[in-house]
Amino acid sequence: MPDISSLPTPALFGILIVGIILLIAAGDFLVRGAAALARKFGIPALIVGLTIVAFGTSAPELVVSVQAVLAGASELAIGNVIGSNIANVLLVLGLPALIMAIPTDTPGVTRNAMVAIIAAIIMIILISVHSPMMRWQGAILFAGIIAYLYWMFGLAKSGSNDPALKEIAEIDDMGGMPAHVPMCVVFIVGGIIGLAVGGNLIVSSGTEIAKTFAVPDEVIGLTLVAIGTSLPELATVIVAAWRRETDVAIGNVLGSNIFNIFAVLGAAALTGPVVIPTELLHLDVWIMLAASVALLFMIIRRKPIGRTVGIVFFGSYVIYIGYIARNMLHIGA
Repeated sequence: MPDISSLPTPALFGILIVGIILLIAAGDFLVRGAAALARKFGIPALIVGLTIVAFGTSAPELVVSVQAVLAGASELAIGNVIGSNIANVLLVLGLPALIMAIPTDTPGVTRNAMVAIIAAIIMIILISVHSPMMRWQGAILFAGIIAYLYWMFGLAKSGSNDPALKEIAEIDDMGGMPAHVPMCVVFIVGGIIGLAVGGNLIVSSGTEIAKTFAVPDEVIGLTLVAIGTSLPELATVIVAAWRRETDVAIGNVLGSNIFNIFAVLGAAALTGPVVIPTELLHLDVWIMLAASVALLFMIIRRKPIGRTVGIVFFGSYVIYIGYIARNMLHIGA
């Protein structure tokens, strides 16, 4: 990890932003290169979608969390997972709902919402029984993502019309795919290098920002890093709302939240001990669960997430971030 401790605060924030941009772009490069290469070797689109695409779209959160654990800043990793899941519901769904109502009656949404809540409950139980999280806890979580993907594969084979499943399983219409094997390799290698560098920049700058403002690493994970790694989902849903194609919006959010808990946090805990700050266990995980339950309530009612709910969701997120910011100022003082 580069020594950036002597840099001024604006430079640290600049490095963090560059790291987030690089991480998102590299993850996209890796997905497109690996998916194109796999298809050239005759691997079915369903298999590619449920492995390469599924894990690749979670690569930013995965890389940041694993590198944070390796750097001894595991609090940033758990903060990133919890903060991203909160942002996915309250920000990623709340903000676009101000543009256009997001339907909640698409096939498979209720099922995935229940899985997301079950994943959150399993996580809460695991981090409550033992802290720091150890490899056996990580193994349980990672087994969850394997079981989930196996289940999704079975649903796809049976002809499920789940729009979220269709989006992740069908890659034939994905644009920007490299056409030749050498270019696929360039995409893959470039993506891997970019993910490593971007993750390194985020972790190093994030921990230095935490030191500068005398706040815990998890606060940076809950806010700056969580929002940054949630930007792809936010952009996707906003564009979908603008184009009046919001059928897959909730599917994107729920899939991301499931992967964050099972795959990202699972991989982080398999890498090394993940310290669970008391504040996260007493407050933030419950906000994450409450947001998921509120979303499930909307889905069960089959009512679209309209402007009023969007204001409530987005306003709740602003209040949540404001509460964290107030605590940051209090701690820094």
